[in-house]
Amino acid sequence: MPDFSSSRRKLLSRLGLLGSAALLPSAIRSLVGRFSPSSSIPLRAIAQTTPTAANGLNPHRVVLVSTTDRASGVRRALDLLQPPNFQGKRVFIKPNYNTGDPAPAATDPAVLEALVQAVQGDGASSITVGDRSGMAQTRSAMQQMRVFDLADRYGFTPIVFDELGQGDWQYFDATGTNWSRGFAIARPVLDADAILNVCCLKTHRFGGHFTLSLKNTIGMVARYVPGDGHDYMRELHRSNNQRLMIAEVNRAYRPTLNLIDGVEAFVGGGPEQGERVRANVMLASSDRIAIDAVGIAILRMLGTTSEVSSGSIWSQAQIRRAADLGLGAISADQIELVTDDENSAQLAQKVKPFLT
Repeated sequence: MPDFSSSRRKLLSRLGLLGSAALLPSAIRSLVGRFSPSSSIPLRAIAQTTPTAANGLNPHRVVLVSTTDRASGVRRALDLLQPPNFQGKRVFIKPNYNTGDPAPAATDPAVLEALVQAVQGDGASSITVGDRSGMAQTRSAMQQMRVFDLADRYGFTPIVFDELGQGDWQYFDATGTNWSRGFAIARPVLDADAILNVCCLKTHRFGGHFTLSLKNTIGMVARYVPGDGHDYMRELHRSNNQRLMIAEVNRAYRPTLNLIDGVEAFVGGGPEQGERVRANVMLASSDRIAIDAVGIAILRMLGTTSEVSSGSIWSQAQIRRAADLGLGAISADQIELVTDDENSAQLAQKVKPFLT
């Protein structure tokens, strides 16, 4: 496996980007312009993707809120996490609209609405919401989940990734990955100043084993790019390295916030239907590995599939590969669970023994 760290640090030092996630989109634009598969961005040229500490806070902290109310849970989670201010920033929200089925199959409208309210209240200059469905027509799924109605009410821009043109996709090359030809990510995501990754708590019966923040990134990736006949999703889902490839695409960006709605969860089946249980939890973190590890621990606590419950969380292929790439926490010892009331604190104590 290539060592990206040295060359990445040298390049970023020249660009003056070390420690400045907010400059990532402009850095990408200055490096490349418009790309074809033959002239894609090497992943080693992307700014550091590990979470950064703010105000002396643990960068691997995971907020855990015990709640049955999604909107309240979102607001409490944001208050506890203290993400960077959105004042004057272009914010991209990436929900989970693999289908338009009710949560936990897809992002509940109450979650999106509460998040949009919070970001607008913080003074964001613009908000864009977009996705690509895997098992449905994306526009239909977004309509079912009231995205366009909410866009009309709050004035944000909804984007259906399947309808983007060739120039709206950014290619990343395959070097150091298990992708045969690399992959392409929607440029509206990369052009944002802050990316919010909004997920559900569920298992995945088609090879991912679980679909949390790392897996949610796949909705940013093209199935087809206009003019490029390669089916990137067919390659992903037919590969024995699917779970490694899921982790690898996460190297292309760094989210400001990851949010997992676990008010309800699929502990079996998934992603669009499965064994539904009430987990009554909302999670938030800047660290994809840390929040996914806590999500897996909750699934294990609730009783889940053999694929998700077997072995150490830290040996799960998605988690292990992401850790190898330096995307976040590498062990449970680094994770701090942050709560705001007694019910949440009690739930955190129940989860901790499963975070191994």
